[in-house]
Amino acid sequence: MDLSTTYLGLKLKNPIVPSAGPLSHSIDSMKQMEDAGASAIVMFSLFEEQIAHERAELEHYLSYGTHSFAESLTYFPTSTEYNLEPEEYIELLHKAKQSLDIPIIGSLNGITAGGWINYARKMQEAGADAIELNVYYIPTDPQLTSQDVEDRYLEVLHAVKSTVTIPVAMKLSPFFSSFANFAQRLDNAGANGLVLFNRFYQPDIDLEHLDLSLNIILSTPHARRLPMRWIAILYGQLKANLAATSGVHSAEDAIKMIMVGADVTMMCSALLKNGPTHITKVLNDMNQWMLDNEYVSVEQMKGSMSQKSIADPAAFERANYMKALNQYKTNF
Repeated sequence: MDLSTTYLGLKLKNPIVPSAGPLSHSIDSMKQMEDAGASAIVMFSLFEEQIAHERAELEHYLSYGTHSFAESLTYFPTSTEYNLEPEEYIELLHKAKQSLDIPIIGSLNGITAGGWINYARKMQEAGADAIELNVYYIPTDPQLTSQDVEDRYLEVLHAVKSTVTIPVAMKLSPFFSSFANFAQRLDNAGANGLVLFNRFYQPDIDLEHLDLSLNIILSTPHARRLPMRWIAILYGQLKANLAATSGVHSAEDAIKMIMVGADVTMMCSALLKNGPTHITKVLNDMNQWMLDNEYVSVEQMKGSMSQKSIADPAAFERANYMKALNQYKTNF
């Protein structure tokens, strides 16, 4: 079976790419993912805040006044909870390139077009094969329009593209009023890939301690449906590659994403739950499914179930909404 695919101009041996997360914090764990079959690795994110603030300054602003009001408490992270050494990140990336044979994609997380973007160039100089821009931005200012929000993303993309020559992907949330139009704008602005979708980590409230609970809830396979729908809609309409993330836990999940048009499928939660060797199981199961169903390559599958390829393209839109609801049957 030919599992090879192309993403961000990189020829990959298969579509399974570990996404940005804790498993890329060390060379040993990255090597384990490579040995298990990962075709590339997206490193954990280097945050704008890490670059913009010195340790003491950040500690001051995070702790100042947090005990002034009973309802405030102390819910910000301390400086020790941040990885505050951007140069160490660059060194780790460089060592990963020396130690591994697969492409390494650097990850930058920020919301402005400030000096932190210069680290995109440092990533390139360290050997990064591409850069993923993880724009984790929650607009809370009621004066900001949807146009303002989109323009901020485009501003960051333009700034990074003017700094590096390697490919740049944008990791996005689904929360745009006209997502297809915004995807087209990013495509026209030169984004080499779109990663769908970022998961906002939403806080809960600890009623016992009257504090925010910031525990992370890992994804489940059900989370794949939203990116699967939008990749199916966008496939064939953009020059940019499409990467599926959120809800990719098994070979079945990966195959579905490829069939709607994903060039790669990114995994994080499944690897945190099952360890790097889970990649091997997913690849073996993909090979077996393709053999059983007479597919010889990933390219043969790609886009075969996208909106433009199926008999009922409206199934991805509103047309079948009422039909789907009416077909649901209760168990009592």
